[in-house]
Amino acid sequence: MSTAESLLVPSLRPMSEADLEYVMEIERSSFSTPWSRSSFQGLLSRDDASLWVAEVAGEVVGYAVVWYVLKEAELGNLAVDAEWRRLGLGRRLLDWALARARERGTERIFLEVRESNLAAQELYRRCGFLRVGLRRRYYRAPVEDALVLCLELLRSS
Repeated sequence: MSTAESLLVPSLRPMSEADLEYVMEIERSSFSTPWSRSSFQGLLSRDDASLWVAEVAGEVVGYAVVWYVLKEAELGNLAVDAEWRRLGLGRRLLDWALARARERGTERIFLEVRESNLAAQELYRRCGFLRVGLRRRYYRAPVEDALVLCLELLRSS
């Protein structure tokens, strides 16, 4: 991407089946144990899940996945194409997902993040997430603990 392209403002919209080729490219390049295409397909058909993409000039450059149980939600996945990182897109996707969760009446949202993923932890901290737990050996390839973070949506805006 050129610098001029990076200045474009991404649009955020619901993910569709047609986006999965691009989503899978980002997924595979972002995670050591990526979700399968069928995982995304299954979530797309569920009423209790919301999937969004960030798009610039017709190109998917990031996505977020949230699922809901009663008044709680889980941010299951958030990723940004490597060429679009450090430009505020992750924060924009996260803010979008949190706003949609509030619209649904969600009271709190949880997520897991690798203990070594300091950049993601900093993003979540800046958005008000607090550490509420630890899942030992949660991640594979490499094996690593996950920090469990939570944001009380009724107390944040």
